[in-house]
Amino acid sequence: MKKSHIIGIVVIAVAIMIIMSTAGDASTYVSFGEAIERAEDGDMTKVHVVGRLKKDQQDHIVGMQYDPIKDPNYFTFMLVDTNRVEQQVVYYNPKPQDFERSEQVVITGNMQQNVFVADKILLKCPSKYVEKDVAKTASL
Repeated sequence: MKKSHIIGIVVIAVAIMIIMSTAGDASTYVSFGEAIERAEDGDMTKVHVVGRLKKDQQDHIVGMQYDPIKDPNYFTFMLVDTNRVEQQVVYYNPKPQDFERSEQVVITGNMQQNVFVADKILLKCPSKYVEKDVAKTASL
């Protein structure tokens, strides 16, 4: 075999190993019910859960606790998934900026005992463009 063939095979093997290692880290989107079932079965793989913050009549977030003076790396809140199942979420990092303004939340983590422990929080914040403003500009 020529040296170029051997180098080509090595490069392909390395590329396959990189793809396989990244695919192993990928997690799936589930509901809280499925996350609980996975935890009960002993499956501690990371999953994504999509939901909305639980709010009261005055539009305040229910169950949110964050005291940066007491513990800046402990943040907890209630999240309602797409199946309307609510679950307490604990995040061992500082509260994300503009958390209160978010419309939708995607959390990555797993169930541990009776809480969902999140490793990452992704926020979908409301659009800065109001529909009336867009309509007004379109008519000009």
